[in-house]
Parts: sequence; C-alpha cells; structure tokens
Amino acid sequence: MSPRAGITAARLVEAAADLADEVGLDKVTVSALARRFGVADASLYSHVRSAADLRQRVSVQAAAEFAEVLAEAIAGVAGAEALTRCALAFRRYVLEHPGRYAATTVRLPPEVAAASEGHRRIVQLSYRLLEGYALPPEALTDAVRFSRSALHGFVTLEAAGGFGSEGDREASWVATLRGVDRALASWPREDAPGA
Repeated sequence: MSPRAGITAARLVEAAADLADEVGLDKVTVSALARRFGVADASLYSHVRSAADLRQRVSVQAAAEFAEVLAEAIAGVAGAEALTRCALAFRRYVLEHPGRYAATTVRLPPEVAAASEGHRRIVQLSYRLLEGYALPPEALTDAVRFSRSALHGFVTLEAAGGFGSEGDREASWVATLRGVDRALASWPREDAPGA
C-alpha cells in the first residue's frame, strides 16, 4: 500500500492539530505535515489548498472540541460554581492543547467564521456562563470580554512559562477566579449612583 493511501482531509486536520499542540500553530505547514505522513508536499494539495487553509480547518475543529469541553463544564450550574468549573476546564484544555487553543483565537475569514458552529457555540456559552450573575443586558458584552480576557491572559501566560518560578501559581489562579467572581457579582449598573 502506498504511503498516500488513507490520507483524507479529516486525517490531515487531526494531524495538523496534534502538530500544533507539539510545536505551535505557527509551525504548522503543509511541508511539516507532509513529512509527518512521509509523502511529498504536492500530494497533500488535493486535500488542503494552503497552510492558511489548513490552519483555518484546525481552528474550526478545535473550536468544536473546546466548545464541547466548556459546555460539559457548565451544564446544570450557574454563578460562581459555573465560573469555577468553566475556568478549570478552560485551563486544562489550554495546558493540554496549547496549539489547538491558539487556533481557536485566530481571526478567520468572515465566511469561515460564519460557518463554524464551534466558534458560535463558544460565544453562546460565554454569555450563558454569566446568567447567574444577573447582569443587565447592556453590560453582558463587556462582562464576557472581561472574564474571557482574565482567563485567557492567565492561562496563556502560564502555558508559555510566563510566570517563572516565583510565588505559588495555584494560589494566584484561585485569587484570579475569586477576583473575577467578585467583579462580576458587583458589576456596575448604569443606573447606579456614580455609574
């Protein structure tokens, strides 16, 4: 059987996602993938158009996976418990799959983003996560961006070794979650005095 037998677009995307986790999304190229399969670069172009196309497909697949992880984490809970469970799932996913997670954050062409169920679901889950905080509708987008930025910032710095060895990282993680919970619980209302 030739080395090309059995190569499909789905297998290529899965292999590209694995490669992204191992070496970083920016190093996922058609050439690197061809080496992994033991074939010439040209033989993969019947399945993917370019490295950009390949990364976009990884993004769509990873978003679907990540959305499923988040949905399972917050099912049946709300408020601080939902935040904690979501944050733990978020952190575990990023630390275990840094390349896949990076792929979920890349800017996609509008038509690709519009067709990505996983990306839409992540946004929906981000809003659902905040339902237990009784935020006014006009505050939701700001609160979603705040909470996502806090989790993304902490975990991506951690995954990149950005915290060094000083201090207790777990204590900082717990403090971050407490801070986010308190900020959401006391989010300023536009009709509040001094708002």
